[in-house]
Amino acid sequence: MKMQESPEDYLEAILMIKLQKGKVRSIDVARHLGFSKPSVSVAMKRLRENGYVLMDEDGYLTLTDSGNEIASSIYERHTIVSEYLMQLGISEETAINDACRIEHVLSEESFQRIKELTEASRGKSGSGES
Repeated sequence: MKMQESPEDYLEAILMIKLQKGKVRSIDVARHLGFSKPSVSVAMKRLRENGYVLMDEDGYLTLTDSGNEIASSIYERHTIVSEYLMQLGISEETAINDACRIEHVLSEESFQRIKELTEASRGKSGSGES
């Protein structure tokens, strides 16, 4: 069963691409997520209408404050959950793929506990490193 792409996935993708490349266009989002350009265009229109994304005259995408808040939250969940799964011995590829699904349905309570455990484990294994 293919999960329906969520607005959160698009916002997170925009943030991740911006961190990697500095500038983001719809085609970058389509490539990153593996979606068609038309479906990304429809999603970007919806995100602009809802006030999460801005597009300049050259077609570059920028997250609004509210879009960035959501994207940052999802990105943090993705990063922490991926790291936690890898600490459990799960391969990086599987951990990243699973985190993409888990990050949307994980309760705040569970996420906070995973975050605490991950950070505590990071402190033990990374003593003295920055």
